[in-house]
Amino acid sequence: MQTGFWWILLSLIIYGVIHSLLAGLNTKKWVQDRLGLNLYRRYYRLFFSVQAALLFIPVLVLAAFLPDRVIYRVPSPWVWLTTIVQIGAVIILLQSVMMTGALRFVGLAQAANPDQAEKPLPLVRRGLYRFVRHPIYTATFLFIWLVPQMSWNMLALNIGVTVYTLIGARFEERKLIKEFGEDYREYRKNTPFIIPFLKF
Repeated sequence: MQTGFWWILLSLIIYGVIHSLLAGLNTKKWVQDRLGLNLYRRYYRLFFSVQAALLFIPVLVLAAFLPDRVIYRVPSPWVWLTTIVQIGAVIILLQSVMMTGALRFVGLAQAANPDQAEKPLPLVRRGLYRFVRHPIYTATFLFIWLVPQMSWNMLALNIGVTVYTLIGARFEERKLIKEFGEDYREYRKNTPFIIPFLKF
């Protein structure tokens, strides 16, 4: 199989390790001790978002330029259906990010005003959050798995992103339980994880 499949998976593992280390409490505490609470609160989230985007670029470059082979193409007219669903997924993703505070999500709110940004946000249960706990991830999976042409490199990219996202979502839920307590436990009990109507 003359493709970049394994190199792309390896690059995603390295990306995941770096991303997880920078998201870890020990790293955050280490940075906070050295920069001070004010600088940490103000800029760490923005730094985290920027490095996450920049470090993902080499993964995309590998997927684009390493040798590859097509596995399948979605034929017409079905390709129009998958494209419509992908567009819907992008809309869902953007709407879900906006509902949870887009500026805070990327760290711009903290950089502008760390005092306001550190105020606790309410638990979002409206909109698409009524149907799944993580609509951002639902939308991401719809988008990446409905590509009109699947190749070995794309498959490696999709597998890596999916596995890492699922693992990250579980860690995220632990943080949400600490943040919201019994409210989140109740929400988790009554709302599906990522797939609507499928509770687990």
